[in-house]
Amino acid sequence: MPDALLCYCRAGFEPELAAELSDRAAHAGFPGYARTDRNSGYVEFFADDIASLTRALPFGSLIFARQKLRRFVELKGLDPKDRITPIVRALETTLGNTYTFGELWVEHPDSDEAKPLAGLARAFGNALRPALRKGGWLTQFDDSRKNRLHVVFLAGDHVLLAIGEAGDSAPWPLGIPRLRMHADAPSRSALKLEEAVMVLLNEKERERLFREGMRGADLGAAPGGWSWVLMRQGLRVISVDNGPLQEKLLESGRVEHLREDGFHWHPRSPLDWMVCDMVEQPRRVAERMATWLREGWCRHAIFNLKLPMKKRWDETRLCLDLFERQAHKSLLVRARQLYHDREEITVFATPR
Repeated sequence: MPDALLCYCRAGFEPELAAELSDRAAHAGFPGYARTDRNSGYVEFFADDIASLTRALPFGSLIFARQKLRRFVELKGLDPKDRITPIVRALETTLGNTYTFGELWVEHPDSDEAKPLAGLARAFGNALRPALRKGGWLTQFDDSRKNRLHVVFLAGDHVLLAIGEAGDSAPWPLGIPRLRMHADAPSRSALKLEEAVMVLLNEKERERLFREGMRGADLGAAPGGWSWVLMRQGLRVISVDNGPLQEKLLESGRVEHLREDGFHWHPRSPLDWMVCDMVEQPRRVAERMATWLREGWCRHAIFNLKLPMKKRWDETRLCLDLFERQAHKSLLVRARQLYHDREEITVFATPR
């Protein structure tokens, strides 16, 4: 039934996502091909057995994908006066009359070209939802435990229909968790770590790995955005940077500021956490982060790797391989290009 994987990404990173999907699919034994346009915000990947491929490429393993869906219909040339009828007909033809979705999300890629479609998507969702419920395609009340129907507008007359599998897709429209900048946060970089904790750790891990009284270090901390997030998670934080921190952080009594080079400093006794958002060559960062885990200076880490302008997927693979080899430990490693990231990816590492 599904004829392609449909994955969203940051606009401009389509080549990286296409390369990642191609490499991972080939390694899993499902060679195929990617189709995309630069700055479109999405990639389609075609293979002979998409149902098996989607099981072989779980969403949590993908780095440059914000969302992973199973596309099953492409509709072009829709009449603006009646887009609902061809969508219902496509559902009947491809899924039969027994498939029921738990939610309907009508959306568009996160790109400059597609953003003007936001109003249409909202209005059309309000019109389509009652029709699907009446026909039995949609539960009477939203049920996040069931698969979602995604109606993706690429243009006013061009729509993709896709399935978002519960537990194997992002639980936010467009794959973007909507976070607000807190008035007390020292910098917008706090949003990056907040999103990392939300996206890269599940609920049970967040409860287990962040507890009151734990100790952590923030390398390259100034002005203190990541230290602020750790503090709010209950940690006592050593903020390492030659630059100044926001005064409110120091007044909290939970943050100690060391004016040292965060790239070379290490603690005298083991810490629970280390986080790092330093501007440095990604391979050097990967090596230094591996040293922290190998030497037992921390148990858990979240860090960013700033990517070059070219061959970013190749550099990503190289850095993550380098990190895991040099750590000399069995680690659970997850990486993602987050919504609040720019030319970088964020990595979470913890002992298995």
